[in-house]
Amino acid sequence: MLKRSFFLSKHEQDDCQELFYFYLCSILLQNRQITFSYIEAKNIERNMKKRTQPILTITGSDPTSGSGIQADIKTMTALGGYAMTVITSITAQTTYGIQQFYDIPASVVKEQIEAVMNDFQPRIVKIGMVRTMDILNVVVAALTKYRPEHVIYDAVPVSSQGEQMMSESMAEAIQRRLLPLCTLVLRLDGSEMHGMANRYASAVAVYLSEGDTVEQAQQRARQYIGTQIVRTSSIEGRGAELYHSFLDNLSEHYTQNRDVHFYADLLNVSSRYLAQVTRRIGGKAPKAIIDEYLVEQAERQLLCTDKTVQQTAYELGFSSQAHFTKFFKKMKGESPKEFRKS
Repeated sequence: MLKRSFFLSKHEQDDCQELFYFYLCSILLQNRQITFSYIEAKNIERNMKKRTQPILTITGSDPTSGSGIQADIKTMTALGGYAMTVITSITAQTTYGIQQFYDIPASVVKEQIEAVMNDFQPRIVKIGMVRTMDILNVVVAALTKYRPEHVIYDAVPVSSQGEQMMSESMAEAIQRRLLPLCTLVLRLDGSEMHGMANRYASAVAVYLSEGDTVEQAQQRARQYIGTQIVRTSSIEGRGAELYHSFLDNLSEHYTQNRDVHFYADLLNVSSRYLAQVTRRIGGKAPKAIIDEYLVEQAERQLLCTDKTVQQTAYELGFSSQAHFTKFFKKMKGESPKEFRKS
């Protein structure tokens, strides 16, 4: 008899050992050829259920990794799941808000879904950002065709910063067409920490893939999120530091420049990001902060010095007394002379 020798890699050996283990346990449990204690039997059943199952997440991209497809991958992987992804929209955003959406063509979304479904047909599908009617049509058609066991919809009509993520007509279409196909619809408070609702939904998906009921999966997900809030509450952008740097630069340059772009360039950030930071921390746009600082300096000079209005105007960087008077009256409702008299 001809004997053949061959070698298996460590990964292949592990796979064979795992398959043999589950095959043997299945036979023993089904045929009752060996007596197990209740706890041992439950442990074997639990291990068999917890074999890594693919989970498909259909949502948008968040470059900060706080939410979106990136957060799904991190959470599912951390919990032992295997994330497969379909991207519906690419965003340009920071921890202070979304700057721009770039929705993926529906035909590309369809190709992504078909590629995953043809190859793996995951039992669990998590859906997040769906912003266009064409993409909704593709998602609904795929769910109807492939009929996954569980569909989780993490509703995102409004971001954690209060930004509108979809139109009212789109929200109505989702409620009418997508929600009836879902096992679970999650709508967490918009004031939640950035991405926390996203991570909760991902955790639910993983626990469902392990064989938990919907109720069990949600209970375990809440426990998991409780630990995540503690671990991630200190992870923030550099907004506070940037805000104080903006005020420092303003105090140094306000007489030479009152342009928002000038200060954004000094701080090496975009004007839009600077505006997001000042609105979030100070409650005002950069231009409003600049103008208020300038008028405070004008008031100080008018009240505490004997300088004429014209001298004050030039010291504050205005091209003329008339220009300064117009600015001051717009801010205070009265001219510099009237303010000084009052």
